[in-house]
Amino acid sequence: MTDTSAADGIPISGDPKSLRVLSTTDLAGIDISLADVVATVEGAYRTLHAGQSDNPRKLTVKPQDGHSVSYAMLGRDGSRNVVAIKTSYKHGLDKGREEQHYYTALTIYDDTTGLPVAMMDCSRIGSLRTPAVSALLARECAAPGARSALVIGTGTQGRLALPFLLTTLPNLDRLMVFGTHPDGIATVREQLRVHFPDRDIEIVTDVRAAASDADVIVATAGDHTPAAIEAEWLKPGALSVLVGHGLAPSTLHRADRVIATSEAQMNVTGTDMADDDGKLPAVDSEFPPVLAGITAGRLSSTERIFAYNSGLVVTDIALGHHFAQLAIAQGLGTEVPLWQ
Repeated sequence: MTDTSAADGIPISGDPKSLRVLSTTDLAGIDISLADVVATVEGAYRTLHAGQSDNPRKLTVKPQDGHSVSYAMLGRDGSRNVVAIKTSYKHGLDKGREEQHYYTALTIYDDTTGLPVAMMDCSRIGSLRTPAVSALLARECAAPGARSALVIGTGTQGRLALPFLLTTLPNLDRLMVFGTHPDGIATVREQLRVHFPDRDIEIVTDVRAAASDADVIVATAGDHTPAAIEAEWLKPGALSVLVGHGLAPSTLHRADRVIATSEAQMNVTGTDMADDDGKLPAVDSEFPPVLAGITAGRLSSTERIFAYNSGLVVTDIALGHHFAQLAIAQGLGTEVPLWQ
């Protein structure tokens, strides 16, 4: 027996004791455009702002020595009528990137039928969702006529940062990258050419000089990066988006305007940007009302804006559900009798 999701009529398992599991390999073969990802993520923000979705603050567990960190995020997407929980666990934060372990999963339930939809590896979802949010922040908060972008870091979140930026800001004509891993730099170039074959990156080594020329800076690096861009390096009108590391706290505390995807989450996960008293400044606006046109992304062309990009689980849910729909339609995944 099968049932269909109320969101779009995609068949789902009708056995309440079974769960469809979508592996990394299952999701890797699904073709989806960058524009589709951006639209899906934007829709999740708009639904949240409309009061139709729920996005409670994430729970965090971290041992005293800081060698690992774990997150749990529960949410509900009101437009898709689905409930989901995402878990994230990273081990080896005190070690090099090669020795670290990272696992993240998303489990989705259809809140109309009451049946499970799927459990999936969430790594590809996150690798797409986060740069899509940065690109939306850039679209709404970059100075008019922005032409140059600098990406700090070449890891998972840095590799698609430029393709997504070009999706929302197609007039960017100078694409700079700072990274310390040759393989990562090569992957950034490769990913850009996959989506924009006629474009190439400019590899920079002088972070200060590059930052002073950049209209948009997206900092995605790990915590071992030597980059720490200071506020005084930024040109008037610059937008700095923090995803990982690469920006010094001064870029936040001396910003003319502060935007956060979630102020509550910034206060939980952004403590490394606190001042000497351990405090973070209040945000001028969260991002959902900016997207909805209720508040302004920027008030003048010369404002230096700091944007904090912390993932909201409703965006994972929307994109994860979209992937699940595509996967189920293609017959991907494995039905597991989990509750038998």
